[in-house]
Amino acid sequence: MPHVTSGVFKTEHGAKYIAQLCKHFAHKITARYSDTEGRADLPIGPAFMTATADALYIRIELNDPELEKRGHHIIDSHLARFAFRKDFTVMDWNTSTGETE
Repeated sequence: MPHVTSGVFKTEHGAKYIAQLCKHFAHKITARYSDTEGRADLPIGPAFMTATADALYIRIELNDPELEKRGHHIIDSHLARFAFRKDFTVMDWNTSTGETE
């Protein structure tokens, strides 16, 4: 079963950030998105993104539990650049093992 880490960023601009993340990641890896969802095949494991009216949710299915901090850093550092006007620092991360939500 995969090691899963999930994060949430309360924002009304989640769809915009999904588009920015996926466009940026697509320069080096496979990434795709729609109006409210995205997926980026990160080297550490796939990242699944969902936007709602008030939040951005990201779930990473890690290839190795030791890569959790790296996964958080990849997402947080990119969002810090894209959401600097919103005083973004880091997502609110939660980790679990077993079934994905």
